[in-house]
Amino acid sequence: ACVKKEGVTHARCGLSFANQLLKDLEEVKELLVKVTRKRLRDVLLTEKHKLELEIKNQPQPKPKDAVEEEKSSLGGYTVKINNYGWDQSDKFIKIYISLNGVQKLPAENVQVNFTERSFDLLVKNLNGKNYTMTFNNLLKPISVEGSSRKIKTDTVLVMCRKKREEKWDCLTQVEKESKEKEKAAYDTSDPSEGLMNLLKKMYAEGDDEMKRTINKAWVESREKQSKGDIPMDI
Repeated sequence: ACVKKEGVTHARCGLSFANQLLKDLEEVKELLVKVTRKRLRDVLLTEKHKLELEIKNQPQPKPKDAVEEEKSSLGGYTVKINNYGWDQSDKFIKIYISLNGVQKLPAENVQVNFTERSFDLLVKNLNGKNYTMTFNNLLKPISVEGSSRKIKTDTVLVMCRKKREEKWDCLTQVEKESKEKEKAAYDTSDPSEGLMNLLKKMYAEGDDEMKRTINKAWVESREKQSKGDIPMDI
């Protein structure tokens, strides 16, 4: 179904997501210091490697001079687009942006740059203004070559070609993280709670081998706890 979002500044969201990854990595490192059991340590090391790789793959911000040069080349007033609608098919994520009279512009005035996990839209000199929209940290990878844009009456349609034909629950990782936090009804201030929440997340996202490892560790932990060997629930 088509969902509208208003008042979202995606450049800031991208920064927030990068900061969240760094905080997650710091928490995993803290838990690694406290955990002594090999299986749990192996699970945490896997998560640590995954987070480090995701941080490494974050899009780098443009140098300040490049941003200034880009702004000066545009001229006029630049408006950041915050209103849009989106839908999806088996093969595409479709983002609809309403701009009155956009069909009258030369085709080269409507530009979209795609990467595997982001896209930037730039509409130049529409009624004396420039319009921009940036999506960072898309929920899943897209095909750069298979993605495109279409200009319709008063509308720009951005077509992101899915790399895998599967349903997206939202558009960005930021939205996914936000939904997960809303669903979390437990307090993570306690280190043991933080470990349990992390293990639950890894279990939900992990492959069969990961699930077997966590299950085995959980059963052994329960057995030791019932014998009085472990004072807290891990």
